[in-house]
Amino acid sequence: MMSLRLAALVLTATLATPAIAGNSLVPGGTPVTVAKSKLTVTPPTEWNRLGARPGRSAETWTLDGDTLNDLTFYGGIEDGKPIVREVSKKSKPLPRFSGTMLLNDLPALFEQTYRVVFDTPLMEIGRVEPAAFAGRKGVHFAYKFTRPDEEVERLGEGYAAIVDGRLYMVTFEAPAIHYFANGIEAARAVATSATLP
Repeated sequence: MMSLRLAALVLTATLATPAIAGNSLVPGGTPVTVAKSKLTVTPPTEWNRLGARPGRSAETWTLDGDTLNDLTFYGGIEDGKPIVREVSKKSKPLPRFSGTMLLNDLPALFEQTYRVVFDTPLMEIGRVEPAAFAGRKGVHFAYKFTRPDEEVERLGEGYAAIVDGRLYMVTFEAPAIHYFANGIEAARAVATSATLP
């Protein structure tokens, strides 16, 4: 009788605890909608979709593991919202996206967000240039940063556009040594496949 009660308690606790979403495989050659949005990409090769999401309207993929490289999609960030989940709304508020921003403002929004999220002054936007993204007028930018808890410099590249007052963006980043060069072409292939209805 006691073991039946214990089993019932364990089952109740298991059902009451939300399941943590695991990683999943994204097959190559198949269109996939990303970041709970209308943004669709067609990766030429397989990627791993991480279960942990950086924000409500964002998701991350990786080739080799999230500390080695990541491709992050931001899908339809609304006016007045941060691009990722707040670290601490009171003590470290994140900058907010505005639907009236110019395309050239988007890399600065991204930089300010990273400075807060990673608590690092070592974040720098490099080249910024006009580029089509998801069939719309957009911006392409390069960046580099170092997290304070590690000494590895990371390089990154992003594409962004504002469509109907919402931000759509994809970024790729990896350690400067080996992993960035090894994954950037695969990331560019995904980014250039992006479409919006």
